[in-house]
Formats: sequence, structure tokens, C-alpha cells
Amino acid sequence: MAKAKAKGNVRLQDAEPSGLWHQPAFLNLFADLLLVLATAALAWAALTTLQRLPLFPLRELVLTEKPGLVSSAQLEHATRAAVSGNFFTVDLNAARSAYEKLPWVRKAVVSRQWPDGLKLTLEEHEARARWRPLGSSAVNEGLLVNQQGELFSADVPVDGKPDVKRLPQFSGPEGSAPELLQRHGEFTLALAPIQRQVEAITLSPRRAWRLELDNGVRIELGRDQERHPLTERLARFVEHYDYIAAHSGKQQTVDMRYPNGFAMNAAINSTLRPASQERKS
Repeated sequence: MAKAKAKGNVRLQDAEPSGLWHQPAFLNLFADLLLVLATAALAWAALTTLQRLPLFPLRELVLTEKPGLVSSAQLEHATRAAVSGNFFTVDLNAARSAYEKLPWVRKAVVSRQWPDGLKLTLEEHEARARWRPLGSSAVNEGLLVNQQGELFSADVPVDGKPDVKRLPQFSGPEGSAPELLQRHGEFTLALAPIQRQVEAITLSPRRAWRLELDNGVRIELGRDQERHPLTERLARFVEHYDYIAAHSGKQQTVDMRYPNGFAMNAAINSTLRPASQERKS
């Protein structure tokens, strides 16, 4: 005979709590985030307070070398406009940018000098030539070429030094200033035996070269070619300079674009092959 099981009370187990506040991992992450935000806020507040407190003020600007073209007034103006904060909070990049905007300044290096100063090193432009864009009728557009072949704009100092009017004038396509500067050095060496100076160099859009000397003579050199390089043509000019000088006047143009001769004022040098029989380059 089967026995019946006794019926008893069944105890149900309590359900696990749910919700964000009952997730320890989430609460720990949230607490860490609050801690990071609080730390950042305290650091920002401390930094702001430190900037406003009269601690570690900047008192002097130390120049590593006395500038030749930048005045004390210009340096003082740039310093007052761009330098703010104290020794630790000053923005060195903003200061550097302000100094590099001054006329005749090519590069500026700014660093802190303990305990209350800034150290400033200036690299000034060294003007080598005046620049006139092709097609411009103005004698001076205010642009100069420095020793690196870069174009820059600067006012002429009150004392007139350097005397930019005595610098040679370059004209050429955009971006050709470095090439003209290099060629000027080559042309100067080539003309040294006849003691003539280059006053102007023009490079046309078709890459044809023209020189103007200090005695008013213009030299048409044409385009540089491997078979007939510019140096060869200029050497020929130097070789026959005595003849050219004896038969040329002011604003005389000498055409050296012929491989084995030259022409001036439609007159042909009789000691060489007639230029009319040669093809210009």
C-alpha cells in the first residue's frame, strides 16, 4: 500500500535586488569618475589661483645678443602685448610668435631663466637684394630677399642702415628668389676680373636671364643650356669687355644669346662669327 507524502509549507527564496544602485562594479566605476573630475577641477582652480597671485612674477627680459635692427621700443611693445602670467604660467609660444612678427626678425627663441626672467634669442634677416615681382612697374615693392633666399617685408631703419637702395634688384617667377640669389653669387665672381657689379637680375617666365650692370650695360644671357651654359656666355662677355666698353654707351644692350658671338646695338663683333648666322638660345 503506497504511502502518501505529507504536504508541508513551501518557502520561496527572495529574489535578488536589481537596479544600478545594487551593482558594485558600476558604483566603483562611477566613484572613480567622480574622483577624477574632482581632482581635475581642484587642479584647474589651483592653477587659476596661482596665476592671479603675485608669486614668481616676471621682472626682466634677457637678450642673448644685442639686436642690430630691432629697437628696444619694439621689443618692449611686443613683450607687453604677448607676455602674461608668471614664471611658470607664461605662454612661451605666444611670446615667440609676437617677437617673430617684428620687422627684421626671422626667428625667435624664448625660454625661462630662473628665477624671474625670460631669455630671448633673435635671428635677424640679413638683406641681400630687393625684390620686384615680374610685371610690376614700381621701383620698390617693399619686399627684400634675405641670406636664405626668403622674401620678407621690413621698414627701413631711421638711420638708413642697411642701405637697401644699394642692394641689387631681383625679379623672377614666384619661388625663384633662392635661385636668383645663388646665381647672383656666381655672376659676381665671373665679373670680378672687369670690376663690374650686378645691379639687377631678371628671370623671365621662359627661364631667360638678363643682367644689368652698374655702368648701365644690359646683358641678355638667354636660357641656360647644357651645350651653352650661362657661365660660358658670361665668360665670353668678360673676355671681350674692353671692346664692348669702348663701343657702348649708357643703357647699351649686349646680346650674348649666340653660341659663338654677341651683338650690341645691331653691330656685330667682327672678331667672332657673325651673330646673324648663329641661332639664339
